[in-house]
Amino acid sequence: MSTESRLQIPLFTLRLGVFIVMLMWTLDKFVNPAHSAAVFENFYLISGLGSTVFLIIGLLELALIVGFLLGVKKTITYGAVLILHSVSTLSSWQQYLGFDSLLFFAAWPMLAACYALFVLRDLDTKFTLAQFA
Repeated sequence: MSTESRLQIPLFTLRLGVFIVMLMWTLDKFVNPAHSAAVFENFYLISGLGSTVFLIIGLLELALIVGFLLGVKKTITYGAVLILHSVSTLSSWQQYLGFDSLLFFAAWPMLAACYALFVLRDLDTKFTLAQFA
């Protein structure tokens, strides 16, 4: 079995795992826009956004992560997911200064997964639209 074929399932599981986390963050924008507003204000220093803005952000994010899951335009979708998660991880820097918010440290392995998927995107073909083309 070649290295490339051995990578197929691990890369797919990384992509699926990243998608699931990002899907929950996306759904939060629809289900609880007040929470999303608090996140934007506390971590990105952006305030005053209404629920309509979060609906639009959520729809754009949903399109992005579905494209990511399906392996569409990988350089763009994988790159955008990597950038979005990098910004999210780095904007939470204050959470890493103690032991009060240990769950925030889970962002780092996910960031590593996003980076690995971006770098190995040409090898990540299992269950992508390219596989069926």
